[in-house]
Amino acid sequence: MTLQADFTSQDYYRNPAAAIEKLRAMGPVVQVRFPIIGTVWATTTQAFADQVLKDTETFTIRKEDGTVAGLQWWMPGIVRTLANSMLSMDEPDHKRLRDIVDEAFRRRAVLDMEPHIQAIGDQLADELFAEGSPADLVDRFARKLPLSVICELLGLPLADRTKFVAWAGGFTRFTGALGFLGMMPKILAMKRYMERHIETVRRQGGEGLIAEIVRVEKDGGRISRDEMVSMMFLLLFAGHETTTHLISGSVHELLKNPDLRDWLKEDWSRADLAVEEFLRFTTPVQFTKPRYVGKDVELGGVRLRKGEKIMAMLAAANMDPQANPHPERLDLQRRPNRHIAFGTDIHFCLGHQLARIEGRCALKSLFQRWPGLTLAVDESEIMWRKRPGLRAIDHLPVVAGQEKPHLIPQRAAG
Repeated sequence: MTLQADFTSQDYYRNPAAAIEKLRAMGPVVQVRFPIIGTVWATTTQAFADQVLKDTETFTIRKEDGTVAGLQWWMPGIVRTLANSMLSMDEPDHKRLRDIVDEAFRRRAVLDMEPHIQAIGDQLADELFAEGSPADLVDRFARKLPLSVICELLGLPLADRTKFVAWAGGFTRFTGALGFLGMMPKILAMKRYMERHIETVRRQGGEGLIAEIVRVEKDGGRISRDEMVSMMFLLLFAGHETTTHLISGSVHELLKNPDLRDWLKEDWSRADLAVEEFLRFTTPVQFTKPRYVGKDVELGGVRLRKGEKIMAMLAAANMDPQANPHPERLDLQRRPNRHIAFGTDIHFCLGHQLARIEGRCALKSLFQRWPGLTLAVDESEIMWRKRPGLRAIDHLPVVAGQEKPHLIPQRAAG
């Protein structure tokens, strides 16, 4: 039986734990209809999510003929080009591409960036209400911090940030095939921008990770032109989009729970624990990319057939009481915290250290500068984008003081 779960409804985003509990009651592996992808199996426990992600021989991102799971016949060629990244590859191609950029994201290199990231956060916090109050925390702060960091890391001009914001907005707003196709002009513009930037770096040199990728190519490294474009696309958008929603989701939870906010402000060394719990509780990336079932296999008492598709539901794994007791509770002191918000095994998120640092720097900068930060609208007016697989607050209007002004009508989620 295929379940008709709506993973894009406001009810789901407002209380994922309740919806996931009902889903898990149907079994550890259930068949659902997922926007664009269609009928797909989904895991509802952490144990089976782990198994799907770690058994890369049985569950593969590509078929033997190279077809990528999740891509549909009607999708334009440009989509296939941009999807040709390490995120959509099995071994050995995944390792070939990941090795090129892995050094830039190693723990030591990222930790060295923390003072600079904190300084960026402090400046953005200072400017939060520069254009008036209330301010939309998503656009004015939560997006700008990780986008500024990834632009510097890649060597992209900060002056082009408004272009990236506009492109990213399109990626997080479509809900179905028509909306997806409506993004094509933005995708083509983005591809042209990236190709021009790579050519400029190839001719004139430059700083940052893109310049390093170009150097690898010039030195005979095994990376094609299309792979360079898709790598740039992946690092730019994966490098800031999910962290944007981690930050806004974390701030939203703290504004709903002032006692937790005050507990955190008493001792900022607690921020590491808090960020881990926000990663688990908000789970910005709700599902992994779909995988093909490579052979007939039984999983969770269900017979899966070769060629069917399956997705690990990270949100369900993080709400699994077998992994984390009382998962429906936001517990900033949770130890141990067995979340898999960054995935696991070979596709474990390359930027996990960077996202963690950005998360804690953002909270520290924001609440040190604005200790009385408050929602400017009633909680019931907060809306999430209807983007399947991503838990993303659309707008988060805030004011500086403890007292709310007259409530500002919230814009509808797009």
